[in-house]
Amino acid sequence: MPDAITDSQRLQAQLRYPCGDVPDPGVIKNVAPGIYWLRMPLPFQLNHINLWLIEEKDGWTIVDTGINTDATRELWEKIFAHHLGGKPVIRVVATHLHPDHVGLAGWLCERWNAPLLMTLGEYMSAVAARNDFIENEDLRAAHLLRNGVPADSIPLFHRHKGGYAKGVAPLPPAFQRMIHAHPITLGGHRWDVVVGRGHAPEHASLWCPELNVLIAGDQVLPKISTNVGVWPNEPFADALTWFLDGFSRFRRLPADALVLPSHGFPFVGMHTRLDQLVAHHDARLNEITAAIARTGSRGSTGWDMVPVLFPRHLDNNQVVFAFGETLAHLHCLETRARVKRTVVDGVHRFVALLDTSTSPSDDSETEMMDTGTA
Repeated sequence: MPDAITDSQRLQAQLRYPCGDVPDPGVIKNVAPGIYWLRMPLPFQLNHINLWLIEEKDGWTIVDTGINTDATRELWEKIFAHHLGGKPVIRVVATHLHPDHVGLAGWLCERWNAPLLMTLGEYMSAVAARNDFIENEDLRAAHLLRNGVPADSIPLFHRHKGGYAKGVAPLPPAFQRMIHAHPITLGGHRWDVVVGRGHAPEHASLWCPELNVLIAGDQVLPKISTNVGVWPNEPFADALTWFLDGFSRFRRLPADALVLPSHGFPFVGMHTRLDQLVAHHDARLNEITAAIARTGSRGSTGWDMVPVLFPRHLDNNQVVFAFGETLAHLHCLETRARVKRTVVDGVHRFVALLDTSTSPSDDSETEMMDTGTA
């Protein structure tokens, strides 16, 4: 008997993948008029990032950069030597601050004397993170203790200190600002900036009506669910609500648009994928509400709920992102008035407001969360 079709395979079958195989390392692949796909390695469970080259009349635009490693730089040098046709890089665009997207922006901009384009929120957050302005160990420890993390587990989270600066080369001291709904010109075409929040402060996707192409960044991924977390520098953020609310901006785009995501394969079926992601998060919200309801009036902390949302084994890196994602789901439930927050001896607990009998989702094959970046 053949193996049963998994839920993940069923969801994937609802999308269309028109661009074929992944380009080899150091090679670019044409996926739309003037747009080329390349892939760089990442030293994480999520082991790759898709980057994009847009051909200009007098040069090239790079969209996202890869992480700051020797391996990534070597692959870029191979591309420069063999695939640019002698034309220079004239512009670098970073969709958001995470190291796999902006890690080599400073190096690329300096090498080609090219400007960097980012939204204000992403550029300033990247500068703050790289210079260690965002959080310190005391702030982080207070955030963790407040949400139920045992004192002996806090060092797991401190191990991430300084990790951002390792993955991101020094950033250019100046940049050109992208603003939501304000178009920019790339490759002779108008591209509209579509800002989303929740995964990053002011993530910029790029939409070209003439080409019917969306460079989605991490906002719409075809297989994995984008990491949406709450972090110590913004401890009461409602990141998941912001992330899901942003889907309305993508639903205005044509259903047959070619989506160029940062992870996975280029695909067609954006509206279907948005529906899948909403269903995925609704199922997770139902599961966590049911688990909280079982604790009665005592309620549960964010730390208590991590194994409910992520029942598999998590390594030290994954625990950090899983905890942030769990808090994002709890804060979304609070906004939706499905749980209330109580404070007992300085620890925040969540108590169910609705007597839920919701059965767990049939989405039994939990998608891999994007835990490869900050």
